[in-house]
Amino acid sequence: MRRLSRSSISAAGALALASLVFGQAPDLVPVVSKPISRLADLPGEFLPFLSVSLHAKVPGYVERILVDRGSRVEGGQLLAELSAPEMAAQIAEGESKVQAIESERLQAEAQLAAAQSTYDGLKKAAETPGAIAGNELVQMEKQVEAAQSLVRSREQGKRAAEASVNAEKEMQSYLRITAPFDGVVTERLVHPGALVGPGANPVLLTIQQISQLRLVVAVPEEYVGGIMEGAKVAFQVPAYPERMYSGTLARVSHALDKASRTMAVELDVANRDGSLAPGMYPSVKWPIRRSRPALFVPKTSVVTTTERTFVVRNQNGRAEWVDVRRGATDGELIEVLGDLKAGDLIVRRATDEIREGSSLPAPGK
Repeated sequence: MRRLSRSSISAAGALALASLVFGQAPDLVPVVSKPISRLADLPGEFLPFLSVSLHAKVPGYVERILVDRGSRVEGGQLLAELSAPEMAAQIAEGESKVQAIESERLQAEAQLAAAQSTYDGLKKAAETPGAIAGNELVQMEKQVEAAQSLVRSREQGKRAAEASVNAEKEMQSYLRITAPFDGVVTERLVHPGALVGPGANPVLLTIQQISQLRLVVAVPEEYVGGIMEGAKVAFQVPAYPERMYSGTLARVSHALDKASRTMAVELDVANRDGSLAPGMYPSVKWPIRRSRPALFVPKTSVVTTTERTFVVRNQNGRAEWVDVRRGATDGELIEVLGDLKAGDLIVRRATDEIREGSSLPAPGK
């Protein structure tokens, strides 16, 4: 029998070699197939569900600001009022123009009525032969047509003037700044007397909806297989480490960021008690799932040398080294990826002392 140096044999190798020396065959175990599911801690960021910066659409001066940072507002609520005296003057001028055109329209209608009456009288008289000259009736008819055209012109002018006044009044309504949705004022950037509107155009207020939040998570490429829309995902925030929250996976970008190789996904989170806030960075318990079951072997079955990582498979009674890559651990088992299949028999306590091609016991012996 070949003599072996004690220092040349590892602990696992010594056990395997002892088994062979004393006639004890290496223990064989099957490769196990089972679904893999675990949680990975991924960073996330809270964003408001809705966010808007309010500007003034028309030029004017801030007259009143009715809210401040932290104010809770409802959709349609008045937030600020602006003043623009020249706009009121333009509206008054427009209304005066409408009245003048209306007066001209009434005069044109009176002229039309007089011409129409004269024309009707001449037309009646023309029924008697020789009572009036033929060209006199034609001239009167033309006067009626001219009066009708003047009336139509005045009516069109009035409608145009009224449209102009209505447009000015609609623009005047923009002097009242209202909330577009329920939310919280997170920024107030102007005070009474400030010039706002196109040209000056500072942001007046910022409103965010925080009763519901968006939780954005950058999911690494290798974890995107666990994305299931509608799934509940748990998370924690540093402000309340003792609490566990959850959100619903609602939106997936379906594209990887080239720099980070991650896919952005959004969770909808109800913030009923207001304990969460935009800008927080929670730790998300991201579920990692595989589309098919993984293969697991005992940790002691995987041998790692300077050249390779492998398991020893029983191939028709002979030892076969099968290269593998390590995956997730599950207690005393470890996931392996390689040329294996469920049910393959491998050595439970493998070592590189079990040379490839050496004899192994038949299954069941």
